[in-house]
This record gives sequence, structure tokens and C-alpha cells, in this order.
Amino acid sequence: MAIGLTPARSIAAMQAFRSGGVQRRMIKVPRVRPLMPAVLSVISGVVALVSGATLAGCGTSRSDDSGSTATTSSLAASVPAPRRTIRLQLAGTGTVPAAVQLPGLARTTDRRVLAVGGLDAADTSTADVISVLPAPASRIGQLAQPAHDIGVTSIGRTVYAFGGGTAAGPIATITAVDRQGHTRVAGRLPVAMSDTTAVTLGGTAYVVGGYTTTTPLRSVLSFRPGHGVHVAAELPHPVRYAASAAIGSRIYVAGGTTGTQARREIVEVDTATHRVRVVGRLPAPLAHAAGVALGGTFYVLGGRGDALNGQQARIWGFDPVTRELRRAGRLPVALSDLAAVADGDHVVAVGGRDRQGRVHAERWTFRPR
Repeated sequence: MAIGLTPARSIAAMQAFRSGGVQRRMIKVPRVRPLMPAVLSVISGVVALVSGATLAGCGTSRSDDSGSTATTSSLAASVPAPRRTIRLQLAGTGTVPAAVQLPGLARTTDRRVLAVGGLDAADTSTADVISVLPAPASRIGQLAQPAHDIGVTSIGRTVYAFGGGTAAGPIATITAVDRQGHTRVAGRLPVAMSDTTAVTLGGTAYVVGGYTTTTPLRSVLSFRPGHGVHVAAELPHPVRYAASAAIGSRIYVAGGTTGTQARREIVEVDTATHRVRVVGRLPAPLAHAAGVALGGTFYVLGGRGDALNGQQARIWGFDPVTRELRRAGRLPVALSDLAAVADGDHVVAVGGRDRQGRVHAERWTFRPR
């Protein structure tokens, strides 16, 4: 299926959809326009309509939420030429200052990898900003308030954190983090949300899915510093805790959950045309996994289904050209709620939660072979 939307029609579509529904009619629109105050008001109203049932809130409860955020950036204009899926092999290990699950992870253009927020081993939100690489890892800053389930990505040398879950519920703040770990408010999301993932294409960050206090979201929002937030596209279904990565001008979104049921779809979002379509399926429903792009392959690391102790060690590789999904390696331990990012010619993964409920402080490096 394919869906093409602009902000006005995107919002109308959100009103027409029920949670899990799909719009079948094609809509073509030339460009994405800024969200006006009236549109923001509509979004706030729509939030109450998308889901037919109220879901559990996003706090420290483990009943329906855990996840990961990953980011990658590509300046290419289209999907790279076909290339066989390459397996990832463990190449190195390290640690971060404390065990963490659900951190946001980003790599900047000056080759720094930062982890932002997350939940600690006691399921308590943390405000830590961690410099993961270059090693050794260290705390370099603090968010304004502790938060987890934050969509995190970088634009140039600056890391951006979008919303997040707190003890009082989701927040709408967009926070910029500089290389010294100093933070500032860089904008606001149209509604408070957590459980998102975020990726970067060129100078634009995209925030995928998410969750308000009651409703999982199907939106793909775009953000450029100084230009505010726009609705870039609508997913075929609401999703939280999906694995996402960017390749060429497209975003790939795998799995995720509504909060009660994990999903299998691999969705392609074309940011140039604003078209959305399902291009593949995972072998089984999967959420709380990490997504990363390397060498033209979309990798999905770990994750779990609906069971809290259903963590997996499998790494899957999806070729966006052939649309083939293949086994592409294994994590050292079955994990959900980890974060991963591409760092040059390798993948860096941080933290996570295992089947025994133990939260990890490891940093793993994987290289293609």
C-alpha cells in the first residue's frame, strides 16, 4: 500500500483513522507546510480519537513499554545500489558509567556518540548525558529533568532530544545538546510524546511514532533548527518503540507496538514524495528493538514480542533494494530496550534489558564481515 500526505490532509487522515486502521486512497501533495496554531489544535484533538481504548501511561511501569532509539544520517538522494546483506560480528566491548535501558543514542558529524536519558536498573528515569565515544565513557551533562523513551538524533555537531517520558508523563520539549553536554530548549513538539524513534536525513530530523498519555501515534514529524515542526508523513498504523533508520531519502521503520500488541511490518517512508508503504515483514511481531543503517542495509537488533521476558539476540538485515530480510548476526545476550547507531564502518550498541530483567551497562561494537 502507499500513502502520500501533507500536513492538512495528514491531520484529516488522523481524524478519519481509528487505531490500527489504514487509509487506502492515494493523496498527492507537492510539499509539507509548517504546522499552524490551528493545526496544532487539531492534532491535540486527534490524539484522543486515534485509539479506541485508553492504554497504560508511559512511566516506569514495565507492563507495556520499553524500547530503543537509534539514528543514522545519509546525504544520498536515493537508495544505494543493490548490495548483499552483510552479517555483523562482535568486534569489541566496553562500558558506560551505569546500567541503562531505553536511552536515546546519536552520533555527531565530529564523530562523538552520545547517550541521552533512559531508565536505570531500578526503572527510574535518568537525566544523564553520556559521552559514549570516544572512550572512556563519561557523564558530561544533565537534561533539565530525568526522562526516558526519548527520540534522539543529531544534526551536524548538535544532538537533539525529542520529548520523552517522565514520572509525570510525556513532555513536548525539544532539547539541543552541544559537544560539552550543555543543554538548551530548541523548540516544542505539537503534543507531549514519548516512545518515539528519531533519525536524520541531511539537515532534517524525523521523529517516528510515539505515545501521548493515552494514544499511540502514527505521525512522522520533521524538524529543522529554526524552522519548527512539520508533519512529513503518516504511518499505516500507530506505533511505539519501533526500530528505525534512514537510507538515502527514505526512512525504514520495523515492528513496534501499539502498547498492547507488537507488529511485524517493515514500512518505508519516502521523505522526498511523502509516500508511505509496507515493503516487508519480520518473521514474528517485534518491538523494543534497535534499528541502524550501515552499508545500505537496515539492521534490526534484538527486541522482544509482547512478553516481558521474550528478549531476542537475533540481528536481522533488510535490503531495501531487493526487499529481502536475512539473518545478519547475533547479540552477545538476548536484549530489548537497547540503543544502536552507526559509527563510521561499524555499529555501536548500548545498554538494554535481558530476559532476567537485568539492565546492562555494556557498550558493544559490531563490524560487517
